[in-house]
Amino acid sequence: MSYVVASKLKELVKKHGMMSSGDLADAVSAHLEAVVGKACDRAKANGRKTVRSEDL
Repeated sequence: MSYVVASKLKELVKKHGMMSSGDLADAVSAHLEAVVGKACDRAKANGRKTVRSEDL
């Protein structure tokens, strides 16, 4: 499952004067899933059910 819009990611990379490979969106999505998972763990450890920006 992808959590990113590949065309928007490609736009962002292009804005920085670079090109993106076909597997970039999948890699970014996997990274995002890991980061959000850690943020959820941190919120739970702090006794909250709401994930906040500071959990990232």
